Amino acid sequence: MPTTPSKLQREAARSIVTKYLRVRPGENAVVESWDHTLPIAAAVVDEIRRVGGQTLHIHEDEDAWWRAIDRRQSKLLGKASASEWAALNAANVYVHFWGPGDTDRIEKVPEKTFDEALGWFSPWYDSARKSGLRGARVTVGFATEGRARQWGLDRDRWEEQILRACLADPKETARSGARLYRTLSRGKKVRITHPNGTDLELALAGGTPRLQDGMPHPRDRRYGPNDLLGQIPGGRIDVALDARTAEGEIHANRRTNIWWYWSGGGTLEFARGRLSSFSFDHGEEEFARQYRHATTGKDRTGVLMIGLNPTAQDVPNLETVERGSVTITLGRNGHLHGTNRSNFLNWVSLAGADVAIDGAPVVRAGTIL
Repeated sequence: MPTTPSKLQREAARSIVTKYLRVRPGENAVVESWDHTLPIAAAVVDEIRRVGGQTLHIHEDEDAWWRAIDRRQSKLLGKASASEWAALNAANVYVHFWGPGDTDRIEKVPEKTFDEALGWFSPWYDSARKSGLRGARVTVGFATEGRARQWGLDRDRWEEQILRACLADPKETARSGARLYRTLSRGKKVRITHPNGTDLELALAGGTPRLQDGMPHPRDRRYGPNDLLGQIPGGRIDVALDARTAEGEIHANRRTNIWWYWSGGGTLEFARGRLSSFSFDHGEEEFARQYRHATTGKDRTGVLMIGLNPTAQDVPNLETVERGSVTITLGRNGHLHGTNRSNFLNWVSLAGADVAIDGAPVVRAGTIL
């Protein structure tokens, strides 16, 4: 892969730095990358400097990381060095690109080993919250050769789609979600319909919606403890569902992508608040396996999501942020102060639907009203 950023990578980097993170002159930034994200990371470094910020670029060499795994040093990888902690504590801004890039190999690593290698995760967030860090995790790191092959995608086109979605203005995304926020805050009943046979009635749990505009929200108490990092590309509003209420069915026309697993053509049917049946054109076996081993609440709804990003049109791994798309999750919703405590989490997404809150339309044929 070439290390010189493309024009689109530079444009996305400029959007991330100036629109999402709003880096100011004199601020200190840390950028972390892997081999497969080196070009876009270099572009972000360049853009931070362009606006007068100072930057430290931490690059994780893929081959060296896997050699440590082979030497059974996963616990060592899970402990960040003192120098990295010092850099984090001195930083105002942080940009992270997902890795490692060899996703074929990730699947072969025992779950315990991978968890040990990510042992830095919780302490990292604890430290970052104390320092008031604002940052971003950039989804383009998910666009790997291995995932593209498994998901039947053209990797270069997939990356281009993600980068273009990074160009959406988060302020416009937030404005488009403002009316939805107000309606979902006070609403009770939800109805989702679509010409494909979808007709599903749900109830809101009465909690505060969370507007995911892609920007970090480190000091805003309406957000969760990990929202000091924005997910870019962003653009979605989430609200907890009442786990006791669900009647009807939903037929997905977008895929569900979870790390290396994906499903498509999903149909969920509900009766008296519970999932009564499910089927998928692709991925049913894995869904059934996860469902079979999940805890109480797996058959109850969790979260309603409505996408707000105008640029992410049917992009793998961005289905939930596509403007006007509707996503229904099953399982846990405690992060939105819901009551579903299941360890299960899966979802289906539908584009082009009608959504009504207490009988008033808020989305018509995928257009936010």
